[in-house]
Amino acid sequence: MSHADDHEGTRRDFLYYATAGAGTVAAGAAIWPLINQMNPSRDVQALSSIRVDISGVEEGTQMTVNFLGKPVFIRRRTADEISAARDVDVSSLPDPIARNPNLTGDVPATDENRALGESGEWLVQQGVCTHLGCVPLGQAGDFGGWFCPCHGSHYDTSGRIRRGPAPENLPIPVVRFEDETTLVLG
Repeated sequence: MSHADDHEGTRRDFLYYATAGAGTVAAGAAIWPLINQMNPSRDVQALSSIRVDISGVEEGTQMTVNFLGKPVFIRRRTADEISAARDVDVSSLPDPIARNPNLTGDVPATDENRALGESGEWLVQQGVCTHLGCVPLGQAGDFGGWFCPCHGSHYDTSGRIRRGPAPENLPIPVVRFEDETTLVLG
């Protein structure tokens, strides 16, 4: 083997590596827009967390806000509503699990595990029926909570399913108090 053959092999190797490198860069440049389109848009990212002023919500009333494209019910419950929710035997519920993302693990669907605040006067939950995604009516139904008129699901004053085709309680979003009059969703 001559010195010229060694030189040709080195040049050939360089051409292979350069071509492979250029092909990799070109493939990456072509694929990146396809991957990047799967990222959430700026408007979705901006709404991943919202602050809600609850100072105007009177006892016994609720407000509805739109969060991540879904209604969220924020209810300031009365002492009677809290008492009615706490008197329920959790083992008698169709869905005895709270599924509260603000707590660790699956916990029983007691009112204390679903409500906010020391007294439990605040109940924050997604306003989407777990049966087929309809929006339930507040202060309605056989248990004084929410009623889904589409298929007849009845929820109590803690948002737990009590009767009807809905398989689960109304979902609780990630929520916390920022101060006495502001809730942070997300």
